[in-house]
Amino acid sequence: MSKFGELIDVSVPVLLDFFTDWSEESNNMHAVLRDVAAALGDKAKVIKIDVDKNKELAEALRVKGLPTLIIYKNGEMKWRQSGEQDANTLIGLIQEYV
Repeated sequence: MSKFGELIDVSVPVLLDFFTDWSEESNNMHAVLRDVAAALGDKAKVIKIDVDKNKELAEALRVKGLPTLIIYKNGEMKWRQSGEQDANTLIGLIQEYV
């Protein structure tokens, strides 16, 4: 968990994508997140977290639906939603916290 704290306690927005390889919706988000990361460059971080490999973290954050997307800034959760999102929506949300 301390490593998780280091990931989210930064001054740029961090978009976390909780996913699994067996979820079609999660797989659909891969290209979207690539576009988001490319559009924002070093203004934000996009981090993918495999729920199957990080069960404790997913349980601690009560991740139920996949994909679950969460934006953190300075260690504080700013936004959270389950389900697919489009790149423009995510870019707009993240830019609110840049």
